[in-house]
Amino acid sequence: MDDPGASSKRHEVYSNKVWRLGRFRISGNWLFLKYLPAYKAWGPYREMRASEWFSLLDLLERHKSKLTVAVTAAWVESQDKLFPFPERFPNEAKILKEGVQQGLIEVANHGLTHCIVEGNLFKPKLFDSNREFHREFGARVPVKIQDQHLQASQHILQSWLGSDVVTFVPPGNLFTEDTVRLAYKHGLKYISCDTPPRPKSSPLIIGNQDIFAFHDRDIVFKGVSWLSQRLDEFKGRQICFVRELAEGQATNGH
Repeated sequence: MDDPGASSKRHEVYSNKVWRLGRFRISGNWLFLKYLPAYKAWGPYREMRASEWFSLLDLLERHKSKLTVAVTAAWVESQDKLFPFPERFPNEAKILKEGVQQGLIEVANHGLTHCIVEGNLFKPKLFDSNREFHREFGARVPVKIQDQHLQASQHILQSWLGSDVVTFVPPGNLFTEDTVRLAYKHGLKYISCDTPPRPKSSPLIIGNQDIFAFHDRDIVFKGVSWLSQRLDEFKGRQICFVRELAEGQATNGH
């Protein structure tokens, strides 16, 4: 599950709707239209509540399942205002850490900001989509910034948990070859996202093969019962952490 702690749920606001009236083209990104439920494609939406996390942990225990949660290490208000996840959402952080200690949750690195903070490019636009600016490790982000963000995010997450974070989930499935090198530099052993697997890379890139990927948005809008129904579909199959899946692939050589 991606996006706990990500301010993209507030600031990534866009629409995919387009209307054509003769020669004229009207985009759903025009002013307030992209905020309307009928037209918006993503945000804004709220962070998961403590009650939802408790229900989720109970669900995992009952189903004898595990969940990798890709956490964005800092909530972004502006270019100069970043708040570490454990400080911005202390109740959520406490419950997630309890889930880790119970062996139900693996916390993965989902970047420091999820977005491009320089120049406040991540903020909503008046007449356009801002989705492209909610990708933290794409080609438009300098290598130096990527390095700083991976170092800072690892420090926040590992200091909070008191244990190593070894799985990396690049926001928006976007990363460069420099990102791969830097992830390995900062102790990330596995990369999981919608990308072709690379069984001989370091870190090991496992893609999304054999992974059920979803967002906290699914829980917010559909409820924990939605996940319960999905887990029912996987009855008879072992549901493990991403790192465990990757370790198995590394051991088997594929």
